[in-house]
Amino acid sequence: MAEAVTGSEAVTGYCVKCKEKREMKDAKEVAMKGKGGKERRAMTGFCPNCGTKMFRIMGAKK
Repeated sequence: MAEAVTGSEAVTGYCVKCKEKREMKDAKEVAMKGKGGKERRAMTGFCPNCGTKMFRIMGAKK
């Protein structure tokens, strides 16, 4: 369930290595396992500065 995000929808996430919020490079929406067998939406991508993998957990679809 990975969906690529267009360039106009820049997604920010926290880079643990740089210790700063940055825009994700190659951001994709993924589904993660949550409590009670539910799926959680998240964005995954890479830090443009250091290349570390970044995650951002998002709310439920409305």
